[in-house]
Parts: sequence; C-alpha cells; structure tokens
Amino acid sequence: MQRAAGTSNSMWSALVSLVILLICVYLYLGVHIVIYSAFTVGLLLMAQVLSQRGRGMSEGFERAVLITGCDSGFGYQLAKTLDSMGFTVFGGCLCSDGHGAQTLAKEGSQRLRVLQLDVTRDEDVRLAKALVEANLPEKGLWAVVNNAGISDWGETEWNSIEDYQKMADINLFGSIRTSIAFLPLVRASKGRMVFVSSIFAFFNCMNMGAYSMSKRGLEAFADCLRVELSSFDVKVSIIQPGNFGPATNIRTKKTTQEIWDKLDEEHKLIFNRSYIEIANSYFQSSCNAGFKDCRMVIDAMVHALTAPNPKARYLLVSLVERMFFSVFSLLPTVIKDAVFTISPIYHKRKAMLYL
Repeated sequence: MQRAAGTSNSMWSALVSLVILLICVYLYLGVHIVIYSAFTVGLLLMAQVLSQRGRGMSEGFERAVLITGCDSGFGYQLAKTLDSMGFTVFGGCLCSDGHGAQTLAKEGSQRLRVLQLDVTRDEDVRLAKALVEANLPEKGLWAVVNNAGISDWGETEWNSIEDYQKMADINLFGSIRTSIAFLPLVRASKGRMVFVSSIFAFFNCMNMGAYSMSKRGLEAFADCLRVELSSFDVKVSIIQPGNFGPATNIRTKKTTQEIWDKLDEEHKLIFNRSYIEIANSYFQSSCNAGFKDCRMVIDAMVHALTAPNPKARYLLVSLVERMFFSVFSLLPTVIKDAVFTISPIYHKRKAMLYL
C-alpha cells in the first residue's frame, strides 16, 4: 500500500508539473507548441508507467550489494534495510571501528558484513574487493551503491585548491575508483550500479561551487556508464536528494571565525566579516529546514536495486520543489541567474562586500 501511495503521489506531482509547464510554454510560444509538448510529455509519462510494471525483487536471497559510506546517513540506513530484505550486504565504512560501523555489525544479521573502505585509497578498495569476492553468495554481487560523500559550502574564493581536490577525491574519484574495481562482478550478475548525487548537480546555487562541481562530474560519469553498460544488461541509476541535512548530518558545521581565519589579507579586504557571519547563519538555518527522515531516499534506492526497470534518475524533493525544478530547467540562463537575486542573502551580500 505504501509503495502504491508513493507511485500515486509521484504521478500527481508529474501531472501538476505538466500543467504548469504547459501554461509557461503557451505564454511564451503559443498553442501549437503546447499541443506538441503535451503529446510528447504524455508519451513520456506513459513510458514511465509501463516501465514500472512488474513486481521486481521482493527479496534479495543469494544476492550481494556493496554500499560505500555506511558509517551514517543514507548508507547506514540502506545497509539495515537491505539486510532485512535478505540481501548479503557489504557495508563499506570510513572507520570500521567507529560507532556507526560497530552498531551495524552488532544489530545486523550474519549476512551483513562491515568492512574498512576509504574510497580515496587504492589499497582499501583492493582489499575490499578481495574480501567481497571471497564471501559472495551464489548469485554473486548484484549491485554497488556509491554513497560515500562529503558536503561543504563556501564562496569560490574561500576555498583552496586542496578543498576542491578533497571534495572531488571523495565524491567523484572515490565513486569512479570503486565502480571500476567492482564492475566485472556486477557485469557478471547483470546487476545494478547506483550513484548518490544531489540536486546541486544541476542547480547552480551560490556558495555550493565545490560540492556542485563534484556531483555534476559524478552524474556525467554515471550517464556515460549507463549507456555503455546497457549492452551488458546492467542498469545504472542516479539518486538526486534535495535537502536531507537533518536526516544525514552530512552538512559541515564551521564557525565564522574558522572561515575568516582561512582567508588571506587580500580576501579579507573584499569580504566583510559581518557578511560571513550572516551567510554562515543563513546556510545552517537552511540545512536545518530540510527533511528529518531519509525514508524517501532509501525507498528510491531500494527501487533502483529491485525494480525490473529502474529509473535513470530519482529526484527526491518536496512537491513544491519538484514543480519549481520542472520549470526552472526550461528557463534560459539569464533568467535562471536572475532567480537568485530574489534571495534576501543575495542583496545583503551585494551591499556588504567591500567593492
């Protein structure tokens, strides 16, 4: 019943978005384009409904799934969920002796194995692969869920090259490193590859440049991989969560003083300390306003792993945000950029910079 309700809500969301889209198209381009757009989108909706038919896997016995980033958040919850569904779960943790890893090992069944996996280290990936290969169930490695990641915020000039490298090493190259290592096993089982991205892969929000860079690159990699692996009957899905900061605690907490101390004298002459304090407070409050439960994301991951025809992308946001993004993606760049001027933080920033 819960899955049926979820499908119904998704369809209503799509229909509402379609109505708004058609109104916008009519205002800009006229009635003929509206008819064409309605026909095209109608076909796409029909294809989506047909693609979701079929029962899919109700249990994962004799199939294994590797999940990275199981110390907390999405990875932790997904590991517990798949374990309860009968999958053999290999939960990769940055700190295998940490609280999250130890809790998983204690509360999970014998099918759940916690392993040390820092996705930025070749040696960790090599050892993890050897352990997985030595403990695979009869039907092999069904899927890899590239979930490990970090988040941070800050204006472009507040970050050092090392900050960008760290973000890319974990969020982008960590997923690439893990995927390449385990692809032969997933290909053999004609299974699934899942990548946890973000709305910031396509929504170029101010102060999220480093994070957006890593997630946009991740989606480019996953999109190319999806096309290539289709020849081997391997499905690739991208998970695009919105604001789940409270549910995952992924957000980076830092003080105004920490940000200020990191700036050199030149940038201290440009960026007002008071603005940094306001921006820091605004970011933290925005994160705290997000979803406090990650069930929506876990359900999407399970669907990507078990449905006969999983989606290429799962956009996981509120209904209002979904409607906004449906329209936003169609706007020309100049209008997209102008949208950000509506934000109160934008005007405070412009007034407080030392120009």
